[in-house]
Amino acid sequence: MKEPFLSAVPVIKRLESAGYEAYFVGGSVRDYLLGNKISDVDIATSAKPEEVKAIFPKTVDIGIQHGTVLVLFKNNSYEITTFRTEGEYQDFRRPKEVSFIRNLNEDLMRRDFTMNAIAMDANGSIIDPFDGQTAIKERVIRTVGSPEERFREDALRMMRAVRFVSQLSFHIAGETLLALKLDAHLLDKIAVERKRAEFEKLLSGDNRKNAFRILLETQVFEYLPGLKKRELKIEKLLSYPFDFLNKKEMWALLLYCLELDQQNSDAFLRNWRLPVKEMKEIQDILLYAKQRLIKDWSRYDLYTAGSETIQSAEKLYLVLKGINDYDSVKYWLNTYDNLPIKQRSELAVTGSDIMAWRKQAGGPWLKELLTRIEHAVLQNEVVNEKEKIKEWLKACSQKSEKNC
Repeated sequence: MKEPFLSAVPVIKRLESAGYEAYFVGGSVRDYLLGNKISDVDIATSAKPEEVKAIFPKTVDIGIQHGTVLVLFKNNSYEITTFRTEGEYQDFRRPKEVSFIRNLNEDLMRRDFTMNAIAMDANGSIIDPFDGQTAIKERVIRTVGSPEERFREDALRMMRAVRFVSQLSFHIAGETLLALKLDAHLLDKIAVERKRAEFEKLLSGDNRKNAFRILLETQVFEYLPGLKKRELKIEKLLSYPFDFLNKKEMWALLLYCLELDQQNSDAFLRNWRLPVKEMKEIQDILLYAKQRLIKDWSRYDLYTAGSETIQSAEKLYLVLKGINDYDSVKYWLNTYDNLPIKQRSELAVTGSDIMAWRKQAGGPWLKELLTRIEHAVLQNEVVNEKEKIKEWLKACSQKSEKNC
């Protein structure tokens, strides 16, 4: 056993000392068996929420109606959930009611996939009633019990299955894949925000190309925002070598393949309920990548883009061109690092300086002139010093600013 399990063992021991069962469960146990990085651990217990709260002095009710209590213990926090069974589901997402139980196996039975229905005790012993270890060894995603029942209980599990293909490089068992095809339409019942969370994890996985193929094969894509009847566009995306793109760059590549104009790309990203800031970052990556397809970066483009967008846009450009050499990313970032200014606030002059020199009120002319100064400084036509810029402006006014 290793961290973060070791730090959490005293939590389990305290529950056991009070007369209850407690186990590590879910994704952390799966990732432990896979040898993958473990970010946090979840604990399941026979103790009811009020009993958990009586044992630990510092708790937060984060989902107590479903049996989950957040326990604050030695500078760490742990989600502790009571063993439970679930009643009839509503909206293909949430159970109408949950019943707290004392039996671990019944609790594991309600989980989605066999690889996630494994528990581990404080000594590292594995409890695996549904043969999840075999699924992990065979790298297969298989539901606990009937796939149709599991997906009709919670349709989001279909997105989770495809997401795990991307993240874990597993394949989906035949009967589970068939149920995906039959029940994909139920994803219409799921909130966009929940679908987006799974889709973005899919976009970030090492095996996302296969995951996209499954989205196509099962028709799941038809029930994702903005992708209905876009099969050929998604197939176009699969033609690109996008292994080294990050999540935002993948969104930008998807927009490129969908061939959306600015207005429609706005609508597409809004339909996915993406944050406005992230929407702009994605669209900027695509904008500069498209410009890069036409010409090299200008110093002004580097200046307006900034280092993060330069890196992402250049990576996307290389993918679109099928170029495997990433030296150009370093080259353009180095060029950016050597620019005399990185933002307008670094100019040695301000709008107030220029208005004072011209004895003229502000207006559109001022913004245009500041932009020309930026260009001149970036092109090394004038040194970024107040007096030098003042002299340059005088010279420009004598021979017409348009020629500067």
